Amino acid sequence: MNNKINIWDDFCSIHKIIEQGVPLFDEVNGIVKTFKYGKNQRNILKRSSQMDSLIIEEVEKVVSDYNQKTEKYDGLIYIMFWKEDSKVIPLYIGKSEKYGKNGGNLSQNIKNIRGNQANFCRWGNNYAYHIGDLSAVVCKEHPTNKMTKKYRKWADMLFKEFPSEVPRLKKETYFWIKAWSKDDIGVWKEFGNTSLTFLEYLLIGLASDIYPEFLLNEEGVNRK
Repeated sequence: MNNKINIWDDFCSIHKIIEQGVPLFDEVNGIVKTFKYGKNQRNILKRSSQMDSLIIEEVEKVVSDYNQKTEKYDGLIYIMFWKEDSKVIPLYIGKSEKYGKNGGNLSQNIKNIRGNQANFCRWGNNYAYHIGDLSAVVCKEHPTNKMTKKYRKWADMLFKEFPSEVPRLKKETYFWIKAWSKDDIGVWKEFGNTSLTFLEYLLIGLASDIYPEFLLNEEGVNRK
């Protein structure tokens, strides 16, 4: 187990996850701000401005790569985490690919990122995206059919109680994202250059072995 912990810590150190990670939510003293969104003016948890800026900065590297046809980046890797001393405690690991499902076209998740509040690199405000679906559970007055089991697990991990008009975090929650280059080395250096899809698979497998009580991913983990 110590070897796995060292491998995880090395990856986090090399990619400066503690240093470059930012608060995920716009919060004051643990209380996350909410705002009205959409035609039905539903309550949505507010991302921090630092998170928005970091996502835009990294996504625009991938979009520029797509426009210039340089094929440098596969997409983006991201981690939601807690800090514990100098450790990264992973809560969720995911990716957003450069190309859409049909191949060849730029993914809707990152297209027009500065105005793309619906998708926003998988962290958008719409239902079927992380912030939208988490808000459905944590904030009041969302339809019950939008409250999924997956995001109940997220809410239970992150928030003291829900649904609530004043959502309060258990701990400050952080977010890291990186435009993943085809030349980047993944978790195991002996594998050499690691594709984005393989990287996500490796990170989830490694994190689920070390931090099974914290990691919220459902795919790529051992059944409990």
